[in-house]
Amino acid sequence: MRALVDTPSPSAALECRWLGAISAVLLALFPLSVALAQATVRPGSESILSGVLRWLPLVFSGFLFNLLVSVLSMALGTALGVILGFGLIARGTSARIASLGAMQFFRNAPWLVLLFYAMFLIPYQVTVFGWSIPFPDWIKAVIGLALPVMANVAEIVRGGVLSIPAGQWESARGLALNRRQILWLVIVPQAVRRMIPPWMNLYATLAMATPLISIVGVQDALTMTRSALVAEGRPELFLPMYLALLVMFFSFCYPVALATRTLERHLDAQT
Repeated sequence: MRALVDTPSPSAALECRWLGAISAVLLALFPLSVALAQATVRPGSESILSGVLRWLPLVFSGFLFNLLVSVLSMALGTALGVILGFGLIARGTSARIASLGAMQFFRNAPWLVLLFYAMFLIPYQVTVFGWSIPFPDWIKAVIGLALPVMANVAEIVRGGVLSIPAGQWESARGLALNRRQILWLVIVPQAVRRMIPPWMNLYATLAMATPLISIVGVQDALTMTRSALVAEGRPELFLPMYLALLVMFFSFCYPVALATRTLERHLDAQT
């Protein structure tokens, strides 16, 4: 019986096969692009692969910076989103309305527009009690990306709490627990398990959106790639370099997507 429960559904198996096929095609595109670009190189010129490998460490360092921005934005957005999410289910009408307005605004605003607002509205430094606290561009970018994350995490928290059956609330009230005790001792522990898969999906989306920070002047992987292409001055490097960057992001986000789907199936099997 246990084996039957843990067996993936046909649709899940088909999805995994499609994802595997897509990943194989994408990974095969890079050597293919290198080969095609090499065919256009004049005899005696440096090979395409040598040019890509020379700049790959620089691009990879920019990619690691993108991951750092994604982790910091996710951490800040999650912390703020949890607070906003509990505001959405608060008893007070004013708190619910204010939280709902903030959630709807930041959830439906374009991420790039929020980045521009963060860049222009947040000062470069703040002086508090004689101490100057700098806000470099990458910190502003973290805050700008954390705002839509906050709104989406708030919706995840609200949905997770409301997904718990009403019988759990009634049983907890029968034990003479107050609302706060019911939330933290009964409802939230059950809801967290349901929140993790959409939270992981949100992080994968955020990681793929981090190249937006290059538009507002932050030196990330996309900026490094453009700088390398300008320094080389070889148009044939365009496709291999950007494909290398694409493979980096795919190699990071694809395992997150697989882990999310595996966790969702595992949680569904337990319910």
